Amino acid sequence: MLININHRQYEAQPGQTILDIARANGIEIPTLCHHPALSIAGACRMCVVECDNRLVASCTTPARDGMEILTDSKRVIGGRKTILDLILSDHPLDCMTCEANGDCKVQDLAYQYDLRESSFGSKRESRFSIRADNPFLEVDPDKCILCGRCVRVDHEIQCSYAIDFVHRGFDSIVGTPFEEGLDGDNSTCVFCGQCVEMCPTGALTYKPSKGKGRDYEFQKIVTTCPYCGVGCQLELHVKDNKVIKVGSVYQVGSPNPVGETCVKGRFGYGYVNHEDRLTTPLIKRNGQFEEVSWDEALDYVAQKLIQIKEIYGSKAIAGFSSAKCTNEENYVMQKFIRAVVGTNSVDHCARLCHASTVAGLARAFGSGAMTNSIGEVEESDVIFVIGSNPTENHPVIGSKIKRALKKGAKLIVADPREIELTGLADVAIYQQPGTDVALVNGLMHVIIQEGLYDQTFVEERTVNFELLESIVAGYNPEKVSAITRVPAKDIIRAARLFASANKGSIYYAMGITQHKTGTDNVLSLANLAMLTGNLGRESTGVNPLRGQNNVQGACDLGALPNVYPGYQAVNLPENKAKFEKAWGTQLSDDIGLTVVEILNAAGKDIKGLYIMGENPVLSDPDQNHVIAALESLDLLVVQDIFLTETAQYADVVLPAASFAEKNGTFTNTERRIQRVRKAIDAPGQSRYDWEIICDLAQRMDYAMSYDSAAEIMEEIAELTPIYGGIHFDRLEGTGLQWPCSSREHQGTKFLHQGQFTHGKGKFHTVSYIPPAEEPDSEYSYLLMTGRMLYHFHTGTMSRRSPAIDQYEPDAYVEINLADAKRLGIEDGERVRVTSRRGEVETYARVGERVQEGQLFMPFHYAESPANRLTNPVLDVIAKIPELKVSAVKLEKVNM
Repeated sequence: MLININHRQYEAQPGQTILDIARANGIEIPTLCHHPALSIAGACRMCVVECDNRLVASCTTPARDGMEILTDSKRVIGGRKTILDLILSDHPLDCMTCEANGDCKVQDLAYQYDLRESSFGSKRESRFSIRADNPFLEVDPDKCILCGRCVRVDHEIQCSYAIDFVHRGFDSIVGTPFEEGLDGDNSTCVFCGQCVEMCPTGALTYKPSKGKGRDYEFQKIVTTCPYCGVGCQLELHVKDNKVIKVGSVYQVGSPNPVGETCVKGRFGYGYVNHEDRLTTPLIKRNGQFEEVSWDEALDYVAQKLIQIKEIYGSKAIAGFSSAKCTNEENYVMQKFIRAVVGTNSVDHCARLCHASTVAGLARAFGSGAMTNSIGEVEESDVIFVIGSNPTENHPVIGSKIKRALKKGAKLIVADPREIELTGLADVAIYQQPGTDVALVNGLMHVIIQEGLYDQTFVEERTVNFELLESIVAGYNPEKVSAITRVPAKDIIRAARLFASANKGSIYYAMGITQHKTGTDNVLSLANLAMLTGNLGRESTGVNPLRGQNNVQGACDLGALPNVYPGYQAVNLPENKAKFEKAWGTQLSDDIGLTVVEILNAAGKDIKGLYIMGENPVLSDPDQNHVIAALESLDLLVVQDIFLTETAQYADVVLPAASFAEKNGTFTNTERRIQRVRKAIDAPGQSRYDWEIICDLAQRMDYAMSYDSAAEIMEEIAELTPIYGGIHFDRLEGTGLQWPCSSREHQGTKFLHQGQFTHGKGKFHTVSYIPPAEEPDSEYSYLLMTGRMLYHFHTGTMSRRSPAIDQYEPDAYVEINLADAKRLGIEDGERVRVTSRRGEVETYARVGERVQEGQLFMPFHYAESPANRLTNPVLDVIAKIPELKVSAVKLEKVNM
């Protein structure tokens, strides 16, 4: 099909509009309501063109063969000026003080079409009130042109349905249900900021950045979000060496191609320039920290480490690496512990979240990572979410799941709590915490008994099916119902639905992994995926949602006690020889200790501990034990950006740079390696983490130095086959997904196509084992812990971001309405939660999100640390603690 635009001929495809064809060929047509990621509205009419001697909206008019189009005729220009004239007649002309000055499409078009004011008379008085009922967004309806972009992005991309058009005619505005505001009781707004990003005027603006700079004053740097494992691309707006606000990045192929992010990614940057940032090294003398020079601090640490090594041996020292730091920094840290200290006792917080994922999926498939890509979510036809709350913990993925449902996908949700996705599920399952193996075995029992499994896939691509069949034969729906308290009919419905999928995908997180049976839980899900043939194809797979920005990368780069970078086992002679040659020193082939084991051995076998970017006092189970362990060490070094709860127990504190102050890479949950770019200078004397460690290594007589993070990545690529093709010059744009073996390799979108990493997939026989603690007469409630939307991990970053902490300042425990009534507890009252390991006071949040006899606490709050209560019992394979199930008692605090 051919059409003529401005007397030139262009090819057109069926379904394209005039606007599509014009823009594809570099012909500019102005728009206000249009956005390529949103549905077509045709609301503003600024895009009019002359078509066959009449004016039409180019965004809504489909191309047809032989069309004659003019985009800049006198008639077109006149029509656009009239439309803009009408818009300006009801628009404030306060550009000089407007927050959107320099970033306003109406302003740009008025300049382009030479309109200083409206010929119909300009707006002199406000017709509406400015609404600023929350810490995040300000709404000025007088500046709204009713283009609908904010409404459409809310409905179509975020899927929150928090705003819509209200009232009629001249009184029409964009509003909230019952006019309660964005933070009203009935509001579903999650403050992702996408409405602001889509707004073409100053009707929607960010409150935290108000008055701090205009768009043309900012330097803009694209980088990767430092919060969860989605790896959203963000645009940092910088002025005077400060991050002022965060803008969206629109990039096809990225994890957030339509500029999506969550409230933390959008507003959680305040910590970067926070007054509490560490700026100089500290040494503790006589119980007090003193500021010292870098030379004094590093000389002291080097001498102490050498002394411990000489007296007790290398195994008396251990290191915690960090899921918050870059790939390059994790590589350097594990290299330091192995090559300089001489031990494999290096670990990080993956041990507390997804160690069971690495162990379980590696056993089943040969690779312990998310099998598929984030962008594939929307094309699944059945989605099984278990032990994960994506709309709060991975909100961009949560929105993609909701978009899949709009396309017709079916949803199964298994979670002890009522979460947002539960209300959208075709089958909602509320299993007892710690009964996941029984539940999944019950699903497989039904699938096998009814002949619904993928026999071809099982025969051609797996082994041990007979063993699986024999074990799940004992898990009929009635037995599983008795264990899980899930009605047998729901187990059968869920099994049949998942087995019916052509493209069935499984998504899980720490509700599966943080158990003493975490590895078994993961193996069960791997069994289910193989049984139904949902592996090795797009929009299928077993997809662990990694909790932190670089927990995947920290694992990949060897911050684990049993493997070198690239999951190369430390106890295989050929691997040991390879790294000894590369690093020029002798290495140990003894598997090191894990995070919890290191703390258990502190003051005994472990005398010195070097912690980079971790906060175990808040993140690890049984807080009182953790504190006692840290206090028993001969040397504790903490390298961080704040004087964290852990750093307060340190002998030496070293100030490091934040994500906004360095270059490097993060690897997200889908194995995508993406760039982190320096936007500002670090405060005071803070330094890059890798630079600090290299300096320390030199003082311990080991030559380790690099000129840049890019140089470190070159060494990683040389030694790590799955990163063999990863180089900084290849990471511009959307990055690359491992395995990527060479410069020519384009990365791997999904794993296990044709065959598994170790050949055939292995079914494992897994039996239900009850949690280590169950409610009894003294501790009669079951406590679950986890994350919430507004805060992250130990709260080190989000709680120092003022808007977020203002909105969600207090810790709480969720209590079922019936339990609260029985105990005489009202919503908002102070309560005490006690386990066998400690007690915590917090606020009651009474409702029906948790079942009777169950409680839930977020673990982000230092003043009410949930992990003072949690159970340190370990999964025997992955050594992950059972953070998700603890027996507690609950009582009202009498003020």
